[in-house]
Amino acid sequence: MANVQLTVNGKAVSADVEDRTLLVQLLRDHLGLTGTHVGCDTSQCGACIVHIDGRAVKSCTTLVGQVDGANITTIEGISKGDELHPMQAAFRDNHGLQCGYCTPGMIMSAIDIVNRYGADLDEDTVRHELEGNICRCTGYHNIVKSVLDAASRMKLSIAAE
Repeated sequence: MANVQLTVNGKAVSADVEDRTLLVQLLRDHLGLTGTHVGCDTSQCGACIVHIDGRAVKSCTTLVGQVDGANITTIEGISKGDELHPMQAAFRDNHGLQCGYCTPGMIMSAIDIVNRYGADLDEDTVRHELEGNICRCTGYHNIVKSVLDAASRMKLSIAAE
């Protein structure tokens, strides 16, 4: 057993976990943050993506011990109260989801893409960057449209601050 100290969605968390505990297990089973999904258990689908110190990472292959002291953000931690994050709003407005299973991972990946590339994204870049996320419902068209829309919204929201 190891004791880990994390900040999860802005709150300090301390947990005694076995060395083999995966981050996705800590989030879902111990902290009740079930927005992070388990889709494949092999790091292929991207449903489990969270931000670790601001970067998108697949939590199904990340040991909790590897992120001791880190700042973790899950899908539950990106909105401000009842106000959706611009990426969440863009997914809603552009019908970037159907069954919703991949949506948390897609949104977390998309935020990371916009943070790295800025608002000047093009469709090819978004499609390339989302290759690690599988959606079996949408065909990606509206997901890409959502990411491009959110990129401009995120730029505007940063400018307003």
